[in-house]
Amino acid sequence: MLWRHELRLFLRQRVAWPALLLTLFLAIASVVAGLAEVERQRAAIARIPALQAEDVGAIAKFVAREPDAGYAAYYTPHATWDAPSPLAFAAIGQRDVAPYILRIRALGLEGQLYDSELYNAELALPGRFDWAFVLTYLAPLILIVLLHDLVSSERESGRLALLMAMNGGRWRFWARRIGLRLGLVYAALIVPLAAGALYAAAPLWPTAQIAGQTLGYCLIWTALATGIGAIGLSSVANAASLAAGWLALTLILPALANLAINAAIPARQGIELTLAQREVIHAGWDKPKQATMAAFFRSHPEWRDTKPVGLGFHWKWYYAFQQLGDQSVADQSRAYRAALMRRDSWARRIGWALPAVGVQTALHRIARTDLTAQLAYQDRIRRYHTQLRRFYYPYIFNDIAFTDADFGKAPRWR
Repeated sequence: MLWRHELRLFLRQRVAWPALLLTLFLAIASVVAGLAEVERQRAAIARIPALQAEDVGAIAKFVAREPDAGYAAYYTPHATWDAPSPLAFAAIGQRDVAPYILRIRALGLEGQLYDSELYNAELALPGRFDWAFVLTYLAPLILIVLLHDLVSSERESGRLALLMAMNGGRWRFWARRIGLRLGLVYAALIVPLAAGALYAAAPLWPTAQIAGQTLGYCLIWTALATGIGAIGLSSVANAASLAAGWLALTLILPALANLAINAAIPARQGIELTLAQREVIHAGWDKPKQATMAAFFRSHPEWRDTKPVGLGFHWKWYYAFQQLGDQSVADQSRAYRAALMRRDSWARRIGWALPAVGVQTALHRIARTDLTAQLAYQDRIRRYHTQLRRFYYPYIFNDIAFTDADFGKAPRWR
């Protein structure tokens, strides 16, 4: 009876229905947008086998006239992809800017990996409108609207003393009012998410983890709003204070923290690695062939006893200095990766102090759209590239003809 009475009183407020309906609408819109983006990515991945077969067929016709494995390895692109997780619709994360499809060849890999960093930073800056965006930035505003004048409005209308006299259990009275508003906002956020998770066949435990993170985040903002409201300021002062707090906690402080992390942990951009690798590869054309082959044999002694290259062009020499280009930036690549991981680790630590950062990193981790997932995809590409080189090298270094049937023997992305 008390809860129903409290619900009727709350829904009579002018701001109640607009706030709840707006929250529900934004949550539904973000889930629909996220599901559409994931479906678009899945559709793009589904088209890969047909396009790959078409490309290989065209290259096979060319190689048939010149059955040299060097041509096959040079021209044949091998598709790799990172399928979205079932919960990726809720938090797009790195998938908004990092590639989820990458076609590689048996050439130097580092340049192929980091060519994907050439995106428009200004367009990527606002981020993707997904469910995580609604939770992180918009849900706190809704809670502030519903809770900032919970006590002050009663005081300003002259009803506060009467309410306190009529309600002996003051804590239960205010807990009921606060819990009702919190529960309705939480339901408006979670119901669309649950529907999206059901549609995407998402596992129960990760979905429950997101629900728990959502509840914790909403509780933090509820505590902040009710704490400011209990100080005794006017409703306008409460709203202004909470709006300033929202601006600081969700925008200003996370941006400053990001700048501080980037300054404290410098990292060369991937495109710099690409340029460094290409300089080594281009310089390989002017170096003595025997010096190039000797350097290559030190890391690949299994090919040391093959027929030496002559004065003219030979594919084994070409692929040798391609591999040496990768080896020349191996330390830089590991340092770049380590710097990114340290930055990510510090961002997670800062999330304990800044709720907006904490919930974002948690959602991206649960949805497997964070930096760790992107680096894992790169690791899989590196292993696959090694398989490709091991497949082509016997043909190239032993001068074995590469026929149409050999295309079907190439390693496939799993």
